[in-house]
Amino acid sequence: MHEHPNTPRKLRWRSVAAALAAAVAASVFLSVPSAQANAPSDPPSGGQMPAPTPGFPLPTKHTQQPFDPAAAFTSKWTRADAKQIMAQSSTTVSPGQNSMNPNVTMPEIPEDFPAMNDDVWVWDTWSLTDENANQISYKGWDVIFSLVADRHAGYGFDQRHWNARIGYFFRKTNADPAKDKWNYGGHLFLDNTSIGNTEWSGSTRLMQGNHVNVFYTATTFYDVAERNAGGGGIAPDAVIAKALGNIHADKNGVSFDGFEHTKLLAPDGVMYQNKAQNPGFAFRDPYTFEDPAHPGKTFMVFEGNTGGKRGDYKCTDEDLGYQPGDPHAESTNTVNATTGSWFQTANVGLAVADNKDLTKWHFLPPILSANCVNDQTERPQIFIQNEGGKNKYYLFTISHQFTYADGMRGPDGVYGFVGDGVRSDYQPMNNSGLTLASPTDLNMPANAPEGPDPRQNGRQFQAYSHYVQPGGLVQSFIDNVNGVRGGSLSPTVKINFRNGVSAVDRTFGQNGLGPFGYLPTNVNVGGTGLYK
Repeated sequence: MHEHPNTPRKLRWRSVAAALAAAVAASVFLSVPSAQANAPSDPPSGGQMPAPTPGFPLPTKHTQQPFDPAAAFTSKWTRADAKQIMAQSSTTVSPGQNSMNPNVTMPEIPEDFPAMNDDVWVWDTWSLTDENANQISYKGWDVIFSLVADRHAGYGFDQRHWNARIGYFFRKTNADPAKDKWNYGGHLFLDNTSIGNTEWSGSTRLMQGNHVNVFYTATTFYDVAERNAGGGGIAPDAVIAKALGNIHADKNGVSFDGFEHTKLLAPDGVMYQNKAQNPGFAFRDPYTFEDPAHPGKTFMVFEGNTGGKRGDYKCTDEDLGYQPGDPHAESTNTVNATTGSWFQTANVGLAVADNKDLTKWHFLPPILSANCVNDQTERPQIFIQNEGGKNKYYLFTISHQFTYADGMRGPDGVYGFVGDGVRSDYQPMNNSGLTLASPTDLNMPANAPEGPDPRQNGRQFQAYSHYVQPGGLVQSFIDNVNGVRGGSLSPTVKINFRNGVSAVDRTFGQNGLGPFGYLPTNVNVGGTGLYK
């Protein structure tokens, strides 16, 4: 295993980190145009959607028109949309070089990255937030939550998934992000108290007083020991749950107690595929928020799959999304007859709370489907940004290169969509949806981080599980950097976006890489404690 240095890699940050944190915090505090909109990103330097590429189909026409959240309308990320990823990729790079536009390419992470913690691997991470996705400093402490697994338990990094627990970290709000490490508080929940035996991703909201609601994926594996030994294969169960507990903070740090767990949702098999229909079903990653257009309601987005038995779905003209007469369009009959694309049926689900305690919810139709395009739309978020006096709704999700359907190609990374409401005819950002990805040669076949093609770019899996923060900051975890496995938080990067167009901000930090694990807060609650 790679030996990490004991202290964070400096990258000349010590002299600039405080200024960087202050500048970002100031811009976030001062630029919120609406009390219920996210702190906005900066606009990109360009601002125009990419022009069509000769030899490729045109993207689907999307209106961004809003619909009632309960309406029976689901926007489609189509094959025509996703074909723009390759249309915007270079075919002339040397094998293994990055073929994607720099505007959507994450800067390279150094191989000598620091270990965030010597005892646990760290991956999917999110902040303590309020209902508007503001990141909360609680009594002078910043608090984040991560999936963690024991580095010393005898299983490998790629076996972490069925050993996952939610852990938490904290550090002083006025810390220097370049040199002050996060303090590990341990597992968030007491052993054997959560629903299920494995805890997967979600979100955490500060409620009234010192109460917190932790929304999480309660997953139950029935063969953990067998899987750790290299076998197993019994399909797990998964439900969406929440835990209401208490946060405490004093001069020594942060702690939690008193959690009471409640099962919220299980897939219905109609709109959202269940285990009986597909042992590999996706139902996870709850993210809750309030919508200024519908005051008093709390919504949840989550990852799902289209309801129905695996393999029964048939691709439709709407899933393909080609414009009439496009000479580069695929035939729906051909796609259904030859590609197997109907096995890829990802969607982004929507639910609404039925009470103020957020203990009762009901499903609404999905807000986005990727049928015949991709099989995973993980960790969805809604980012509401005021643009020209009007709120625009950005849906961000993450996906893998190995979950694309036949005939499609894309990298591991962030995919974004923009509309005029929570339920909209979403326009894929940059026409393709691709917003941020690790350097990848898309001319080569897809592969996976546990067994990458040595001819491919060594950083194609450098980062994953991206989390978009106020101001357009993006956090992720390190997976595989040129063969060095991770399990620590990546350097934070920044994307600038407006009107559905995005670009990586390479003036941020050092050549586009900010400090490792940089999740700054933008709202103080409970005072600053001893840390002024």
